[in-house]
Amino acid sequence: MLRFGYYRSDGKEDWRLWGRLAEPWVDELRSVWRRIREHTPRAHRVVDLKEVTFIDQAGEQLLAEMQSTGADFIATAAEQKHLLAILNNRGVGAVRRGSEYLGGGRR
Repeated sequence: MLRFGYYRSDGKEDWRLWGRLAEPWVDELRSVWRRIREHTPRAHRVVDLKEVTFIDQAGEQLLAEMQSTGADFIATAAEQKHLLAILNNRGVGAVRRGSEYLGGGRR
């Protein structure tokens, strides 16, 4: 299950994710992300990943899309920082392989 929250103020959008960034919830988040981005194209977006416990391939792709539109990510735990470093350094395809230990590797 994935839960996400959104808050906008003064040209900044804060997104917070909890749980599993995996199908079928990725499609819903992507739809909301794109719709809001269309209405606020110049907003600075910050995505908080501190409570994400698992990322599948679809979630990995969505993070790459978010990053390509200029989103910044927040991660405090070593696991999430590691995921972001992999995405920044090696791109799509590497995150999921590097994060299989999150959530015990369960789907």
